[in-house]
Amino acid sequence: MFSVTVIEDASAAEVSLDPVRARLLAELAEPASATMLAARVDLPRQKVNYHLRTLEAHGLVELVEERRKGNVTERMMRATASSYVISPTALAAVQPDPAQSPDRLSARWLLAVAGRLVRDVGLLITGAAKARQRVATFALDGEVRFASAADRAAFAEELTTALTTLVGKYHDETAEKGRQYRVVVAVHPAVPEETAHGA
Repeated sequence: MFSVTVIEDASAAEVSLDPVRARLLAELAEPASATMLAARVDLPRQKVNYHLRTLEAHGLVELVEERRKGNVTERMMRATASSYVISPTALAAVQPDPAQSPDRLSARWLLAVAGRLVRDVGLLITGAAKARQRVATFALDGEVRFASAADRAAFAEELTTALTTLVGKYHDETAEKGRQYRVVVAVHPAVPEETAHGA
C-alpha cells in the first residue's frame, strides 16, 4: 500500500468521489471483507460488494487474500493507498494552465502551478512504477511568521535573488546527459489544520 497515490483517470476520479466509496476506501486502510465492512458502514453486504468491485475495477482497492469459510470464499480487500490526490489530467479539457495568466503574485496562478505540480509528479510516479524505478525529487515544507507585509515582500525578493543565483550556478544548457528539472517555490498564508481537515 502506498502512502499517497494520484488518480489520473476521469472515471476512477468519479468513482472515488462517491461518498460511500470514499468511506470504504478510508475503512480499507486495513484489509477487510465485504461482510466486515457492511457491519462498519451499516449497509447490506451485497451493496458493499458492488461498491468494492467498482473500486477494484478502477485500481483503487486490491485483493489481499481469499479465505474459505464453509461454502463461501471471503475476499479480503485493501485500499491501494492510504490517501489519494486527483490529478488535473482527470479533467484534461479544463485542467489549469499557469501560462494563461502568469502573475506570480496571484493566488489563482499559484493554484494553477500547484495543479501542474500534481499532474507532473503523478505522471512521473506512474511512469516510474511501470519502469520499477524511483523518481528523483526533493521538497521543502516549512512556515515563517512575518512581522509585516513589508517583511514578506523583502523575503520574497531575497528568495528570488537566492534562487536565481542557484539556478544560474547549476543550470547547464550544454550537458549532453543532463535532465531538465522544474523548481517550484511558493509562499502563501498558512491554513489552520482544523480548517484544512474540515473540522
